[in-house]
Amino acid sequence: MPVERTLSIIKPDAVAKNVIGDIIRRFEENGLSVIATNMTHLSAVEAGRFYEVHAERPFYGDLCEFMSSGPVLAMVLEGKNAITLNRQLMGATNPQEAESGTIRADHADSIDANAVHGSDSAENAAIEIAFFFSGLDLHSH
Repeated sequence: MPVERTLSIIKPDAVAKNVIGDIIRRFEENGLSVIATNMTHLSAVEAGRFYEVHAERPFYGDLCEFMSSGPVLAMVLEGKNAITLNRQLMGATNPQEAESGTIRADHADSIDANAVHGSDSAENAAIEIAFFFSGLDLHSH
């Protein structure tokens, strides 16, 4: 199992619920290390740039509006199979379909307000990490 890095975002709904600590605890208890964090409030333009891969999809406008509705916590997670492990811990995008005990089953309200984002591939992880962090911000331990 390779050591990987992935981007995780705690979205505005989960930040507002004050469940940041619980989400990070789940990552750490499952072997992922937080090697960078950045609390930020994305503008609609910044959210649009981040999610530009979805620009042609019908949910793009609502997604950008939601992601710019409040602060988010962007993190870089590192560990063995970090991308797959993070996605397993998050659960299905639709919290109604998320497995019991996953972050989305426990903290998401809807398919739109679904608490967390995680990179879906090594290629996207590299792009998404670079959106929020420079190499100087990443601190393996």
